[in-house]
Amino acid sequence: MPEIVVLASGSPFRRTMLENAGVGVEAMPAQIDERAVEAAVEGSGVTPQELAAILAEAKALEVSERMPGRLVIGADQTLSLGDEVLHKPADMEAARRRLLLLSGKTHELNSAVVLARDGAVLWRHVGVARLTMRTLDPGFVGRHLSRVGDKALSSVGAYQIEGEGIQLFEAVEGDHFTIVGLPLLPLLHELRALGAIDG
Repeated sequence: MPEIVVLASGSPFRRTMLENAGVGVEAMPAQIDERAVEAAVEGSGVTPQELAAILAEAKALEVSERMPGRLVIGADQTLSLGDEVLHKPADMEAARRRLLLLSGKTHELNSAVVLARDGAVLWRHVGVARLTMRTLDPGFVGRHLSRVGDKALSSVGAYQIEGEGIQLFEAVEGDHFTIVGLPLLPLLHELRALGAIDG
């Protein structure tokens, strides 16, 4: 019997993706300190992909313990440039510096999704996309950011590839859903396997 799943996130993008796919979803943002979770594993050699999975798992478990019996989706995304994990820019100047840092380079978006119920992980998956930004002129970066405004601050890369941000790239390898922050096809496969959605 299909069930209403709980999304351990306030992300409107992730919720919309699930709703558009026909999944009944209720949002219940996780109450975790992501930077504290990261600090706990810092220096332990975890990869950016593993870090995304650790954060997604922490969110799913926290919400599943508050909502007994419910199937909970936790998701997180990291952006890695080499071994460095980057976080959302704090302000427009940080967004400008972020785009100039990524200019002419290839970075990875690591999107993790975890399913949990009653404080136990049932399944986890990490999708990886590789994005190559074209070499950006600093003047163009300033004009681009003035057009897109504060939306640049809602993304770790300071861009929305589903909008004007696509103009920043010369090559994209990977699944669109992974890039936007939720590896939807593997998740739907697992939800069908668990009987949570019709299949």
